[in-house]
Amino acid sequence: MSFLYIKALHIIFVVTWFAGLFYIVRLFIYFAEAQEKPEPERSILQNQFRIMQQRLWYGITWPSAVLTLIFGISIWHLYGGGFPGWLVWKLAFVLCLYVYHFLCHSIFKQQQNGVIRYSSTQLRIWNEVATVFLIAIVFLVVLKNTLSMVWGIVGLLLFSAMLMLAIRIYKRTREAKQPR
Repeated sequence: MSFLYIKALHIIFVVTWFAGLFYIVRLFIYFAEAQEKPEPERSILQNQFRIMQQRLWYGITWPSAVLTLIFGISIWHLYGGGFPGWLVWKLAFVLCLYVYHFLCHSIFKQQQNGVIRYSSTQLRIWNEVATVFLIAIVFLVVLKNTLSMVWGIVGLLLFSAMLMLAIRIYKRTREAKQPR
């Protein structure tokens, strides 16, 4: 019975972690776009986005990432350990997700110091990386077999290509609507 409670908590913190990852990059985008505004609008917006980033990052995203890890290890231990093929792949994607998290932390620290290294378009693409990890991990956990994983990766690549196309179309549409 405790296994199910731990599994439920793991899922809850995975969801809140992803919510934090999705929203923090949106805040990065808004912060970068505020750079193009005239003063005092720029300062007002960027100061507000800094506050929002701090509260989200330290209040939701980081704690959720840590608790996801703790409950995930607990599930693995209660499940009996071992590393079936699907779990090895899942853990590889999860490791990449933690790398993504740390890279987001780097962007967070830069923006907290007023440094903008990436355009809003680059950050929009970056925002979709978490989506790719989410899809890969969920399919591996649900399907648990290698053949399905191969088809999942093919689908993931197609999905990624569609996302990149959608981002380009969105950028062109935004640029066409801006007054010259």
